[in-house]
Amino acid sequence: MNIIIIICILVLISYIFDLSSKKTKIPTIVLLLILGWIVKQFTTFLNIELPDLHSLLPIIGTVGLILIVLEGALELELNKSKKKTLIKTTFSAIIQIIILMIIFGYGFHFLTGKPLMVTLLNVIPICIISSAVAIPSAQHLNANSKEFVIYESSLSDIFGVIIFNVFATEGAITFLSMGYFTFQLLIMLIISFVASIGLVYLLKQITHHVKYIPILLIIVLIYSISKIYHLPSLIFILLFGLFLNNINDFKRFHFIEKLDPENFNKDIQKFREMIGEFTFLIKSLFFLLFGFLIDANNLLNFQSVMLALIIVCIILLIRYLYFKITKVNVTKLLFLGPRGLITILLFLSIPYSMQIPYINESLVILVIIFSSLSMMLGTMFKQNT
Repeated sequence: MNIIIIICILVLISYIFDLSSKKTKIPTIVLLLILGWIVKQFTTFLNIELPDLHSLLPIIGTVGLILIVLEGALELELNKSKKKTLIKTTFSAIIQIIILMIIFGYGFHFLTGKPLMVTLLNVIPICIISSAVAIPSAQHLNANSKEFVIYESSLSDIFGVIIFNVFATEGAITFLSMGYFTFQLLIMLIISFVASIGLVYLLKQITHHVKYIPILLIIVLIYSISKIYHLPSLIFILLFGLFLNNINDFKRFHFIEKLDPENFNKDIQKFREMIGEFTFLIKSLFFLLFGFLIDANNLLNFQSVMLALIIVCIILLIRYLYFKITKVNVTKLLFLGPRGLITILLFLSIPYSMQIPYINESLVILVIIFSSLSMMLGTMFKQNT
């Protein structure tokens, strides 16, 4: 019973952090990590024995990953009015990921002597913008800049995860592996097409007062079964979210028109809100747990601190140069490329046999903290000028 009370209090505190972050400009993720670490100190001081909680991280992380990609896909509109923004943010997300992968991948390749494909896999998590951190921090921006952040960070999450899965599954990029991945992709596209239409039909037909949880459980089930067969299962999450959010644009197809999509918008909006609330809960629990499991001694390692600072500086430099070349508003958007939940989730997904020195739990957390702090300071500076 005491554990239930503590969890409820901690999640409510997380909610307060989320509400206050708009005014304080302090990223919620940093506060949650600190809060989790403080709870650990209290349990140690009071000699409270707890079971090993490390096994919970992958479970919460997997659900979090599904929800993040789904929430991101549910934010994206594919109509003609968004075409320019979609193209600009797609290039921004993909090109920055690739450039950073090359820089960090080769850097750690020379530093550790590990194979390039292995170092590339390890650096992907720190190359991806976290939409879970960036989007809430963009609330003060004008409509165009806010839209850019939503699209860029959501697409960075989605493309980053897909690239990570290719490297983690195939191990090496060859003609054979790419051919096999293309075959897997085709299978997943067929599954996604059939499953998306089926789920939308279910969402439309279910009249029971509980209708969104079964849909979410089926989504997780399809994802999990696809993972067992090493299929790129996040493609399904992405396509389902895009299909659901843009269903009105598919009315020209007879079987879509039968679903009466115009009267379906309320259900979609409720489903989107439910996903948002679940994402908040999972994100809060994940970072509290991660903060609880942090080893402060490793975190304050001088080597990790310096390496994390260099990485964040390179991220900001590449972002600055890219925005200058493409004539994107540098002043407003430069610092809105934080690392966060997606970074940790992918880091934890790296197979043990492919992990390398230097890129460890401490470095990942420090990169997240420093990038979040730079975002906070950049936002404050912008508002004061």
